[in-house]
Amino acid sequence: MKRFALLGLPNTGKSTVFNRLTGMSQRVGNWPGLTVELTSARLLLGGKMVELVDLPGVNDLTGYSDDEAVVRDVLMSSAFDAAILVLNAAQLDRQLPLALQVLASGLPAVVMLNMADEARMLGITLDLERLRQRLGVPVVLVSAKRMEGWPVLMEALHRQAASDAAASHAQLDRVPETEDAIMQARALLDGCWNLPAVLPEGMTEKVDGWLMHSWLGLPLFFACMALLFNLTYQIGTPLQGLVGDGLDWFKTAALQQWLAPLPAIVQSLLLEGVWQGVSTVLTFAPILFVFFILMAMVEDSGYLARAAYLTDAFMARLGLDGRGFVMQLMGFGCNVPAILGTRVMRERKQRLLTMLIIPFSLCSARLQVVVFFAGILFTPHQAPWVLLLLYLLSFVVAIFTAWVFKHRYHGNEAFLLEVPPYRLPGLRHMLIRAVAEVRAFLELASSFILMGVVLVWLVSHIPAGDNKTLADMLGTVMAPVLDPIGIKHELAVALLVGFVAKEILLGGLAVIYGVPEAGLGAALLHHLDWASAMSFLIFTLVYVPCLSTVAAIRRESKSRAFTALSVGWSVLLAWLISFAFYQGVQLLR
Repeated sequence: MKRFALLGLPNTGKSTVFNRLTGMSQRVGNWPGLTVELTSARLLLGGKMVELVDLPGVNDLTGYSDDEAVVRDVLMSSAFDAAILVLNAAQLDRQLPLALQVLASGLPAVVMLNMADEARMLGITLDLERLRQRLGVPVVLVSAKRMEGWPVLMEALHRQAASDAAASHAQLDRVPETEDAIMQARALLDGCWNLPAVLPEGMTEKVDGWLMHSWLGLPLFFACMALLFNLTYQIGTPLQGLVGDGLDWFKTAALQQWLAPLPAIVQSLLLEGVWQGVSTVLTFAPILFVFFILMAMVEDSGYLARAAYLTDAFMARLGLDGRGFVMQLMGFGCNVPAILGTRVMRERKQRLLTMLIIPFSLCSARLQVVVFFAGILFTPHQAPWVLLLLYLLSFVVAIFTAWVFKHRYHGNEAFLLEVPPYRLPGLRHMLIRAVAEVRAFLELASSFILMGVVLVWLVSHIPAGDNKTLADMLGTVMAPVLDPIGIKHELAVALLVGFVAKEILLGGLAVIYGVPEAGLGAALLHHLDWASAMSFLIFTLVYVPCLSTVAAIRRESKSRAFTALSVGWSVLLAWLISFAFYQGVQLLR
């Protein structure tokens, strides 16, 4: 099977190209001989099966960042039949040096000039044929978002795949240094790529006059996020109700009858354990889908990069920069890719400090817990604002953590940020991303969550003497720690399994109280007062995110001591905040 490498600078639409070519049929796995995960997928080109490997976005092949080292290692250790180079057609003066380095390495290549629509809008002119002759490889002008030029690109890729030339390793000793590549690129672009003398003032500049305002910028950003959370609730909650009703109907109309011939203990395990736990988690899929659609819209529009710019000065006081803020926002989806994303930082201390704050990002798994508790403790009009406050709490905790550890992990790396023009997000791309996030969530529901709720059911039913279960015994052991923060002993089991994956928490609670999703809120309020429920929610928000995130921190930091510090600090902080909240409420009563 042939193998193509997908290369490009960050923010060139490389991921969009990958998804367009593969239809999101990618797989992620450890690359042979390396301790990193790369995305790859198979597709049929030129009548031959081709494995397309999506390499991290890099600025050049001679840099010192982790991503640049990974790309060099992959290109040297593996033979490739071709490289697909994705460049921004509107920034060729800055991006062509990477293409020249790749071409100098001897790899056959197809150069793809993406974002043709933006270049056209900026008045940039391009002599494609002359550029093609000077580079000596196929050069295709496309817009991956709008699928412009796609047939021409596919024709070039088919021709490349049909070639009989043997795969080869990149000869990186031939690659010119960055400065030399820049000089070569300038000479090569002379006469075939022209910028207008004055770029036209477009919508981007007008909108930035408000959104990047020195005083109004941050308040407007938080207002946008508040609107996003409100829309998540307003659109997602009715859909959640429909899914919950459908699952309850299926349980009553079909599942109970199918399982009726089985022994009572097996029925209890399957209905009160597996079905109750998993169906409770599934009802949150619509809310997560809406949330990720809206987040993709914010990110694809270019607003997220501006948020990094707006917060850079403040983050610098904490020993971080705007990238730390962006990584925390990335953690909204899942903490694991955000931890991996810190590879863009070259300085180790800054990476470690950023890794220390990311676990406080309210990830999608914890989002469902927060959405649920906010829904049962507050009115539908209050719940979105409570959700916003909890997001702010996660930021405050992260800022406090950075402030505490800024001297221990102080970095001095310069920060360069590229702020893209505003772009109209593509509906298809947003849907693909949201579906991928929810699918990953549901895959967990079929593995981790299934095992977790069965474990909770077993612990809640295994006798441990004196008419108590194993769960009661665990709760008694943890009572000295949990009683001061108002968390009842039966919830100790849920917190313990929640360490493995937060997706299990609600399913575990449904199993513990033996009620479906529709009755879980009432059951919780029957056993807990609002202060205890809120304390449980705060503890869940702040304490260890999940086992996968801890594993990612261990792998990226390469330090057990740092990993232990991250886990210990988050648990301590969670307990202290919950203690302050719960005891504060008791004093006011």
